[in-house]
Amino acid sequence: MSLTRPRRVVLAGLGLVLVAVAVVMVVSDPFSGAGKPSGVSDNASQTSLASVRNESLSSQTQVNATLGYAGAGNIRLPAGTPPSAVQQAEQAVTNSERMLQSARGSLSADTTALANAQATASAAREKQSVDCAGEGAAGEAPSSSSANGEAASNNSPASGGSSSVCASDVQTLASDSQSSSGAAMKVQSDRASVSSAQAALQSAEASASTTRTSAADYGQGSTFTMLPAVGQVITRGQSLFALSGGPTVLMYGAVVPSRAFVSGMPAGKDVAALNANLEALGDDTGLSGESFSAATEAAIRAFQSARGMAVTGELPLGSVVFERGPVRVTSVTPELGASVTPGPVLGITSTRPQVKIALSAAEQSSVKVGDQVSITLPNQQTTPGVISSVGTVAKTPANKGGGGGGEPGEEGGPTIEVDVTPSEPQAIGHLDEAPVDVSITTASAPNALAVPVDALLALAGGGYALEVVEGGVHHLEAVTLGLFDDAEGLVQVSGQGVSAGQRVVVPST
Repeated sequence: MSLTRPRRVVLAGLGLVLVAVAVVMVVSDPFSGAGKPSGVSDNASQTSLASVRNESLSSQTQVNATLGYAGAGNIRLPAGTPPSAVQQAEQAVTNSERMLQSARGSLSADTTALANAQATASAAREKQSVDCAGEGAAGEAPSSSSANGEAASNNSPASGGSSSVCASDVQTLASDSQSSSGAAMKVQSDRASVSSAQAALQSAEASASTTRTSAADYGQGSTFTMLPAVGQVITRGQSLFALSGGPTVLMYGAVVPSRAFVSGMPAGKDVAALNANLEALGDDTGLSGESFSAATEAAIRAFQSARGMAVTGELPLGSVVFERGPVRVTSVTPELGASVTPGPVLGITSTRPQVKIALSAAEQSSVKVGDQVSITLPNQQTTPGVISSVGTVAKTPANKGGGGGGEPGEEGGPTIEVDVTPSEPQAIGHLDEAPVDVSITTASAPNALAVPVDALLALAGGGYALEVVEGGVHHLEAVTLGLFDDAEGLVQVSGQGVSAGQRVVVPST
């Protein structure tokens, strides 16, 4: 909507008034001669008097707008790892732990067997060393006589000599050494198995950690079992919707969770926001900081128990949503019973009323953030507001003439979006997408000399004057016009002979 069009209407109306007043005037310029304008006597028509006074004036223009709510957006379900995949990852950790435990058991048993084999081989080696000390050692022993008087040989088989014992020790040692070598090889294999099992466990734990961090509150087969109504207002701690019976709860904050809340997770601003909400929703105090602590886990358990959620001490993706404050539902994408998939679920706004104006891009410089406005509601009641944002990107309406409650620029030209925040939100009620009129203050003149617009007299030679009454004598004073205050019906005037307190003639009402 152009800001100039209403001014043209006002000025046109003003012109008609002035022309009508001018008809009463003598069609000659009282100021054409030298010196001060001559006095005049009473007017032929009925008149009254008004005072020239100091006033703060403002110039306003009317535009069409739409009353709604600020902070339009949507709530989306993030993509994550389904519960079945998390369970598989955790089962893989359990299996790897069992394999490592088994490998360590085998290593322990085989290490003991190796120690025993090495001890046996060592004893056999010592025995062989003694028994096979040398053939000469046995010959030094005293000889015994045989039955026919001949000396018996110590190395003969009949004597059970050291030669046969030594040979037996050699065989025993060879067998024990072979057993020890086999046990050593088995221990070496066991150690490799333990190392492999440890690597497998580390990999399984890393995978499980990743899946836990990205764990979602839904999976294949999950459905929407509760959805809000359009227009419903939801506050902190209340359910936005439910996935297979599990509620998704609203919390306050400026974070967008990209990971599940689980013990052992790195510190972060998302955890700080969670701790702040858990404290606000619970009975405990002092729960703060960016770390997922034991107190955090305990608070989550209490939070889950109070809302009928599975009590796990962890919050997967999709179980909580953060918004800056209470939200108002504007649209619902899925239907009850529909399968749960990542993506938009709810269209929302904040609960803060906001007026949107599609203002002609040519008028962008006429308004600024902080300008005061007056909003006329559908019931014709007015409430004040403040311009909170002035767009910088011009948009061309899809259809000439625009839509959505705000008129585009003249002849369907490009527009900018101007947002207005009502100063008294309670006066708005629950109106949404309602057409309203906004009166924007585009100029002001503090402490200006002002008179009613209908006190102006149009002169035949051009310009304007006031009919001033002093001491019962009427005379004309030339004035220069300044700001028109359309709402109050006043106009700023200035002139050498004009001052506050003077009495001027105006038409009788």
